[in-house]
Amino acid sequence: MLKKDNHHTIVVQKFGGTSVQSAELREIAAQHVRSAVESGHKVVAVVSAMGRSNDPYSTDTLLGLIDGNDAHVPKREQDLLQSCGEIISSVVFTNLLIGQGLKASALTGKQAGFVTNDTFGNARITEMKTDAILERFKESDVLVVAGFQGESTKGELTTLGRGGSDTSATALGAALNAKYVDIFTDVDGIMTADPRIVNDAKPLKTLTYSEVSNMAYQGAKVIHPRAVEIAMYAKIPLRIRSLQSDSTGTLITMSRDQLPGSDVEERLVTGITYVKDISQVTVQKAEDDHAAASLIFTKLAAEGISVDFINISRYEVVFTVPMHKEQHVQEAVKTLGYKANLLPRCAKVSAVGAGMTGVPGVVSKITTALHQEEIEILQATDSHTTIWVLVREDEMDLAVNALHHMFRLAEEQNS
Repeated sequence: MLKKDNHHTIVVQKFGGTSVQSAELREIAAQHVRSAVESGHKVVAVVSAMGRSNDPYSTDTLLGLIDGNDAHVPKREQDLLQSCGEIISSVVFTNLLIGQGLKASALTGKQAGFVTNDTFGNARITEMKTDAILERFKESDVLVVAGFQGESTKGELTTLGRGGSDTSATALGAALNAKYVDIFTDVDGIMTADPRIVNDAKPLKTLTYSEVSNMAYQGAKVIHPRAVEIAMYAKIPLRIRSLQSDSTGTLITMSRDQLPGSDVEERLVTGITYVKDISQVTVQKAEDDHAAASLIFTKLAAEGISVDFINISRYEVVFTVPMHKEQHVQEAVKTLGYKANLLPRCAKVSAVGAGMTGVPGVVSKITTALHQEEIEILQATDSHTTIWVLVREDEMDLAVNALHHMFRLAEEQNS
């Protein structure tokens, strides 16, 4: 861990693909870096590849050079190609910062000390070596690190999978004992629901690590849950901020009862999220066929198919899979002598909130809200902080709005 001196603390700022997409946006990102430096901080700026699909140096564009999913080269070589986008971005951004008079250097993931396992395409960080960063901070005020990448213990270049730059940022924040990690995006923090679906969705000023992790796992795409888990373990405050605003956005930290101005009872549910393009699979079985579930899920695991929303009863096994996997599932189940009935185009709608733990009546509110809109609940399940319902995809928007209204999230004054 870094021993902070009396002069400088370290902060981490992460800029995603849309934040470094154009020269104009990179100028705005540079202003955030400059502001932190002028406040007396040393800054680690973690950058993603510039832009999204069809932009020349985005990850998708680079993979398109080898036909993406139809590539002949294995994942090892794909990682070599994918990593170029972030390296290009780091040098371009460093060039801009130096041009503005800041002392800045660019680092690859390896040079920044990321040690990973050897799972190409979805590597896990196993160690952070911060010596090189601390040494460079003697001469530089800003280190621009290529996100999404590291080096395996065998010396191979690896990438960290979806949301990898978020993970890079929080891992650096934890290893360097940073004052905070800022994740800059194109929205002003985390909202009570997707504003494209819910007109009166509101920004949330404070969230717990567990709340935002659950929201991320259940469809909210603002930050990757693995990144939140790293921050939670290290107790590093996270802020989700808009690039084009000076607002501090959403602060993610500790437990609800420690958050400033929070009231657990008032905020029963924090947000409503969704995941679409889901198929519900129903497999009929005989009452005395106790091996069915084990056989089915063992087979699907062997086929690399992830299942969700599992209900097992005396006469059937019900679960969900991503819609693009439904035919694969049907064929796999058929080899076991069972028939899989499919209900495609479903969506999982989730109510997330630390305040619901141990509080009766939450399920009642959810079922009432959906019944009033004549929305059929196909499946339901819950945990301490999340309740999920499966609905037809063409009723998803209505369901999200109904739950958002039922829990009065538009009225929340989360300050």
